[in-house]
Amino acid sequence: MSLEGQGVEVVRAISLGQLPHGFLGRRGGMSVGLCSGLNVGFGSDDDREAIEGNRRLAIAALLPDADLSTVHQIHSAEVVVANHAWPRGERPRADAMVSDRPNLLLGILTADCAPVLFADHHAVVVGAAHAGWRGALAGVTDATIEAMERLGARRENIHAAVGPCIAQSSYEVDDDFRGRFLQHDCDNSRFFTSGPAGKPHFDLEAYVVHRLIAAGIDEVEALNLDTYANPGRFFSYRRATHRHEADYGRQLSAIAIPG
Repeated sequence: MSLEGQGVEVVRAISLGQLPHGFLGRRGGMSVGLCSGLNVGFGSDDDREAIEGNRRLAIAALLPDADLSTVHQIHSAEVVVANHAWPRGERPRADAMVSDRPNLLLGILTADCAPVLFADHHAVVVGAAHAGWRGALAGVTDATIEAMERLGARRENIHAAVGPCIAQSSYEVDDDFRGRFLQHDCDNSRFFTSGPAGKPHFDLEAYVVHRLIAAGIDEVEALNLDTYANPGRFFSYRRATHRHEADYGRQLSAIAIPG
């Protein structure tokens, strides 16, 4: 389901119910140029005031007056417990957060990697994970579920939604890449197909969904939104690279417990 608020597009997942959450793209926002729209990534060369303004717009669209917690993402399986929003220079190096604190948006930044939002509505525990191929293979979603359990969640009550990410048709890789996944599990061959140029193409979304289902949680929802193929709607690192653009924006996916 897609909603519009103040020009900001919010895509919500049915499986996450009424908890404040959303997968945001680039629509709306204050940035111009290569990062035009709702760029929330300080890793870009975008104007800092525009990024701060975009983050305020994102918060207003999801849970007004909440704090936004983000981490320094490193393509790992590291998970931290978020009890507050860290100052930008003090963000922990991790790729997932869990929390049972109200009014705290757990925010993941992506530009082709898969954002995954989690919720246990019974225990009232939420989580957010950044699942690029490295983190997905290393088990970032499994680690997030385990961290939620340590806060009182039960995996049979956890729902998860996989947001906008690069689709298989847009994700050409090489044989070494494919080999890493087959070395981990030979059945991972099902997540690869041969592309028009004869090189492997990887289905990141399907792989993340597979890991979530294998973890035994209650419900998994995939939004099937391709960041690469929708330039007016989403930022994409790979698209920017193919276009020889010098910079690219990042979109936000976040979830919170209301106060």
